[in-house]
Amino acid sequence: MQKKSIRNKLSIAGILVTLGIVYGDIGTSPLYVMNAIVADSGGLQHATPDYVIGSISLIFWTLMLVTTVKYVLIALRADNNGEGGIFALYALVHKNARWLMIPALIGGAALLADGTLTPAVTVTSAVEGLKGQAFGKLVFSQDQNVVVLTTIIILLLLFMIQRFGTSTIGEAFGPIMFLWFALIGVIGFVNMVPNLEILKALSPVYAIKTLFSPANKVGVFILGSVFLATTGAEALYSDMGHVGKKNIYASWPFVYGMLTLSYFGQGAWLIRNYHSQAATGFANPFFEVIPANMKLFVIIVATLAAIIASQALITGSFTLVAEAIRLKILPRMLIKYPSTERGQIYIGNVNWLLCLVTLAVTLYFRTSEHMEAAYGLAITVTMLMTTLLLHSYLAHKINRLAALLISLFFGAVEVVFFTASIVKFAHGGYVTVIITCLILAVMAIWYYGNKIRDRHESEREYVSLLAYRNQLVELSADETVPLYATNLVYMAKMKPGHMIKRSMLYSILDKRPKRARVYWFVTVVITDDPYTLKYKVDMMDTKSVVNVTLYLGFRRNQWINVYIRQIIQDLMREGKVDYQPQRYTTIPNRHVGDFRFVVLQELLSPATNISNLEKLVIGARIWLQNHTASPVQWFGLEFSDVSIEAVPLILGERHHIKLKQVK
Repeated sequence: MQKKSIRNKLSIAGILVTLGIVYGDIGTSPLYVMNAIVADSGGLQHATPDYVIGSISLIFWTLMLVTTVKYVLIALRADNNGEGGIFALYALVHKNARWLMIPALIGGAALLADGTLTPAVTVTSAVEGLKGQAFGKLVFSQDQNVVVLTTIIILLLLFMIQRFGTSTIGEAFGPIMFLWFALIGVIGFVNMVPNLEILKALSPVYAIKTLFSPANKVGVFILGSVFLATTGAEALYSDMGHVGKKNIYASWPFVYGMLTLSYFGQGAWLIRNYHSQAATGFANPFFEVIPANMKLFVIIVATLAAIIASQALITGSFTLVAEAIRLKILPRMLIKYPSTERGQIYIGNVNWLLCLVTLAVTLYFRTSEHMEAAYGLAITVTMLMTTLLLHSYLAHKINRLAALLISLFFGAVEVVFFTASIVKFAHGGYVTVIITCLILAVMAIWYYGNKIRDRHESEREYVSLLAYRNQLVELSADETVPLYATNLVYMAKMKPGHMIKRSMLYSILDKRPKRARVYWFVTVVITDDPYTLKYKVDMMDTKSVVNVTLYLGFRRNQWINVYIRQIIQDLMREGKVDYQPQRYTTIPNRHVGDFRFVVLQELLSPATNISNLEKLVIGARIWLQNHTASPVQWFGLEFSDVSIEAVPLILGERHHIKLKQVK
C-alpha cells in the first residue's frame, strides 16, 4: 500500500516528519553556540552581563532576519516543482543571465562541503557531554579517544540507514526532535525566569552595542560564532522537497520559539554564574543549565538530536546532487526512490562519499572545539550565492527596486558574517575550503565540458535515421553477412526529426557491418508519476527498424532488456515484427531471439582541433563520464549481452592531411 504524500498536505504527521528531517542542524546549535561565544570573550570571568545580553540579541536577530525572513518567508516561495535548494533556485532563474551559473556552482559546492563537517561537529559535541556521566555502575570515559570512537560508530550507523529513505527516517526521528525542542525550551524558560533582564536581548540595540563594546574582545569577529546559530537555514531550504513548504511554515514558529528560550536560558545562567564559576573553570553552558536529576536523560536526547542533525545535511545533499544531475552540473549517478515521493531520494555514491569525508574530518579535528573553529565558513559563501540568485528570481516576481533593496540588505548582512568567518580559515576553515574547491572542480569540469562539446560538436555528428533506413533494411536481409545478433539494441536518445548520433550508424554499417533481424533504437523518458510503465513504437514503415520511447515512472527499475522482450512479443502478436523461432533453446515454443546491447564509449580523438585548455576540460569530463554510473548500470544491463565499443570524439574543425608519395 502506498504511503500518502506529505509534501502537499499539512498534517500532524507531516509536521513530525518535518521535525525529524529538516531541523536537526539548526535545532542542535544550542549545543555549541554559547560555548563558542564565551570562548571568544576569553572565558566565563570575562563574559559580563552586557556582553551576554548583546550576544543573545545577536543570535535572536540573526535567526529572525536570516532564517525566518530570508529563508522561511522568501526563499521557500522560490520552489521548482516543490523542490528547494540552490540548484532548484538556479533552475528557475538560469534563463535570466548566463553568469548566474557561477554563483550556483560555488554555492552548491560550498554547501556540500559544509555537509561533511556538520555531522562531525554536532555528534562530537553531544558525545562530549557524556564524559563522566554514570549509566548505573558504568561511567562514560573522560578520554577523548573514546569520544572519537563513539562518534565514528554513531556516524557509520547514521549513514547506513539512509537507504531506507527520509520518510521512514522522519517518522522515527520526528517524535525525538519534538521531545528535544520541548526539553530545551522548558529548561531554557526555567533558567530564564530568575533573570528576566535577559529579555533586553529582544531589542536589536543591545546587539549593535555589543559589536563595538570593549567587553567584546574579538569585535565584529564575534559574528563568526553567532552565525553558527543559523547554519541549518540552507539545509532547511534544500529539504523542502522532502516534506513540503506547508509543513515547514507550520513547524518553524515552534522551533524558533524553543531555540529562543534555550539561548535566553543559557544567557540567564551565564549572568548568574560568571563570577562564581571563574575560579573553577568553565563548562559548556548548555549542559550546565540542565537540572542534575535530568542531566543524563537530556544528554542522551541531545546525542540522538545530534544524530538527527546530520540527517538534515545528508538529505539536503541528496537533493542538491539530484538537481545538479538534472541541470548537467554533475555526472549521472544512480538515484533510488525509497518512497512514492520523487523528492525523497537516496544516492548511494553521495552517501558513502559524505560518510568517508565526515569520518576523516572527525579523526583530523578530534574535538568539537577544533571543529567549531572551522565550522560555518563555507555556509556563509552558500548564503551569499543564494542571495544573488534570489535577487534574479525576485526581480521577475516583484518590483525591481524592491528586489534590489531586499538583496542588498541580506547581501550586506551576509558579507559581514563572511568577513567575520574569514578568521576561521587558519584555524581549520581551510579544510572545508579545500573540499569546496574539489567539488567545485568536478562541477566546473562537467558543466563547462558539456558547453565546450556543444559549441564545437559539428552538426555532421547527428544524422537522420530515416536517411539510413533502407540500408538497415537491406543489411538485415543480406544473408551473405554473418548474423551479429537477432535483436541489436542501441540506447539512442532520439532527437526530433529522428536525429541520432552518427557514431551509432557508423557502429552498425561501417566499423564492421552488424546484421540483425531487428534494429532497436530506444529512448527512455522518466516521468513524475512513480509507477508509469508505458511505451510508444514507431516502426518507420519497416519490420526491422524500430524506434521505441519508454515512459518509466521514477520508481520503476530501468530493466531495458525485460521491457524490450515484452514489446517485441506485443509487436509479434500484432504482426509488426516477424517471429524469431529458436532451434536451440531451454524455453519451449520460444519465439523471441537473442538480444545484444551496444554501448558506445567516447574517447577524445587526437584529431580534435580545440585549445589545450578545452582539451584538458573535455578529457577530464570524459574520464568522469566513464568512471561514474555507466550505461550498463543505469539501464539495468548487468546480466545482458553487452558490447562496449570505443568511438572517437572529434571536436572543432577537422584538418585533412595528405601524404605525398616518394618514388
